[in-house]
Amino acid sequence: MAAFTLSRDALGRLVLRTADGVEHAGVVPVRAFPLSEPGAGLSLVGPDGHELAWIERLDALADGPRALVEQELAAREFQPEVRRLLGVSTFATPSIWRVETDRGATEFVLKSEEDIRRLADGGLLITSGQGVYYRIRDRRGLDRASRRLLERFL
Repeated sequence: MAAFTLSRDALGRLVLRTADGVEHAGVVPVRAFPLSEPGAGLSLVGPDGHELAWIERLDALADGPRALVEQELAAREFQPEVRRLLGVSTFATPSIWRVETDRGATEFVLKSEEDIRRLADGGLLITSGQGVYYRIRDRRGLDRASRRLLERFL
């Protein structure tokens, strides 16, 4: 049994009720290892930035609280997945990348090659000049033209 309960208030904020009955509105879930283990180690943080509760494994929560945490995470973790590179303005940085993502076509600025981070699973995480993270799950799975464009920056 969890030492807390989760619900939403009338304003749609996540509310944590601890075992001693104290309610904390505006709670935010934060992943400890968002890339390597997204389902393990989540902290429920209050509006003041202090941790109020720890969740060892997301899948260990009951369906209701787990759905609330997943909804809150989805709203905070906007991370489009790049499916195809359509073009780059130049092979030097900064450059403008035109890409097709799981959320549609878009453009972003790649400020430097250091903004392309290699992940342990073979994927890439690209940080745009606007601070949006774009993910490539498997760079070997991209089409040939996309791989050729990408290789110029790796």
